[in-house]
Amino acid sequence: MRLIFAGTPEFAQQALVALHAAGHEIALVLTQPDRPAGRGLQLQASPVKQFALAHQLPLAQPRSLRLDGKYPDDARAAQHAIAQAQADAMVVAAYGLILPAWALAVPLLGCLNIHASLLPRWRGAAPIHRAIEAGDAQTGVCIMQMDVGLDTGAVLLSRAIDIHPDDTTASLHDRLAALGAQAMLDVLAQAQPWAAQPQVEEGITYAAKIDKHEALIDWSRPATVLARRIRAFDPFPGAHTLWQGQPLKIWAALALPDQSQVPPSPPTPGRVLQANAHGLDVATGDGVLRLLQLQKPGGKRLAVADFLRGTPDGLGQILGA
Repeated sequence: MRLIFAGTPEFAQQALVALHAAGHEIALVLTQPDRPAGRGLQLQASPVKQFALAHQLPLAQPRSLRLDGKYPDDARAAQHAIAQAQADAMVVAAYGLILPAWALAVPLLGCLNIHASLLPRWRGAAPIHRAIEAGDAQTGVCIMQMDVGLDTGAVLLSRAIDIHPDDTTASLHDRLAALGAQAMLDVLAQAQPWAAQPQVEEGITYAAKIDKHEALIDWSRPATVLARRIRAFDPFPGAHTLWQGQPLKIWAALALPDQSQVPPSPPTPGRVLQANAHGLDVATGDGVLRLLQLQKPGGKRLAVADFLRGTPDGLGQILGA
């Protein structure tokens, strides 16, 4: 098929790679403008742009697609490029810009979105993070016929996978990206018109964009909740607390099932109860959280055994204070 592809991060790049390898003609690639990244804050091309340049695919990077918005010249240029592409369909994956009604109407067969959840659960910007944070047993991908709503379109295909007990957003992201790319290939291989199933009205949840302030550990929360949040915020923005007055990132932790670890008189949440090579045990609002992998500012991620070699164990101190 002749396609327009709209996407930005690695999740989207995997789909573009698969579409290109399968022989689909990529008539136009839309991706976000280059952003500052790294310690030097140098402008960096998105993974999708890097692939497009490497394979000499037509590329556009509008700052907006709204004709009545802040960047109307960008939107008009994109409108012209989309019309000139004369595509059968537009494939969208984690693009980052809202497609207005005019863009949805241009491709002959409409716009198809790869969404990383089992809709209507976790519509919105951060479905992978929120599924882990909520303790969901399963998630998946949906190929959705886009409309003007927020992830409200009819579903053409869905594929489910289990969320493993040790899954982080990084590990789950990689599996879902591969699953989504294959699901899109399977849909495009079907005869048109595609059969679409409207989303049900029950079970709708919204995956709000991750805010950095959420990553600050609130030790009054239950250990099970904190363990999920730490996994959900890996690799971004990284759960953190204060250790002896200095920021400390927590990359891996385990909620201890044995409540005998908690002294008879409940300690202050955040208090370090035990420190050894197995982990750093910290009291929470309900239960004990064993910290397994830590990182100081400017340092590397370290297993607790390595972390404690050059750091006082902090027994009795209160993290976050």
